Amino acid sequence: MKKVIVCGLLTTLGLTACVSKSKHEKEVAGLNQELAASQAAITKAKDENRLLTDERNKIQDNLIATTKDRGQLKTSLEEMKKAMAEMRQRQTEQKQRLQEFEDLTKRFKKLTDSGALSVQFIDGKMVVSMGSDVLFPSGSAKLSAAGLDALKEVTKQLKAIPGKRYQVEGHTDNVPISTALFPSNWELASARALNVTRSMVDAGMPPERVSAASFGETSPRQANETPEGKAANRRIAIVVVPDLSTMPGYDELSKRSNTP
Repeated sequence: MKKVIVCGLLTTLGLTACVSKSKHEKEVAGLNQELAASQAAITKAKDENRLLTDERNKIQDNLIATTKDRGQLKTSLEEMKKAMAEMRQRQTEQKQRLQEFEDLTKRFKKLTDSGALSVQFIDGKMVVSMGSDVLFPSGSAKLSAAGLDALKEVTKQLKAIPGKRYQVEGHTDNVPISTALFPSNWELASARALNVTRSMVDAGMPPERVSAASFGETSPRQANETPEGKAANRRIAIVVVPDLSTMPGYDELSKRSNTP
């Protein structure tokens, strides 16, 4: 078989070079193999890059979730710390109130032992209760001599407690009254509370620390079905006004109320 020779003249060298067709085909085949290998390497690199991108996205998602969990955990811890602080504040306030109640009870031990008054803790408030039968004649708002003496001692003890304010409440039983001075139990209870308040101020209580209120027959301590129950309901209650500034959240409520 006759070979076909492709010849080229290399004029610069003055030489003639000939390359066989089979050698040329081998070179082309080699180039094709290299190209195929390069394409395979590119495809592999793309696949690896896609896998790396997926892995990166997973890591980012996990990081976001972890950051969110940490944020929630931080929030939960802060809320727990706040709740614990409020609980400690309530416990401190409760201990303080119990101490104040014990102090109040000791101050009035002589009068409580004699039955002239009672010291109670009612609806979260300290209350000094005095029977109206001791302070006033029946159906009257004028203090008796014994009532005035008792009030002077009560005022002396209450005035000595620093920073406390008081509300004098007038209460009656459910027996209706209808006179020119007192058309109903509201007016009778109101007149009695005001007279006690004035007497306390006369006995040295600063007027800004005491006020008066009338409840009439609306807030009985006992049922009005027996004479004893009626007697217990006819009373003057001197309530120690709670200091709301010690309440948890008071500062925030105060800021809101002062916001225009």
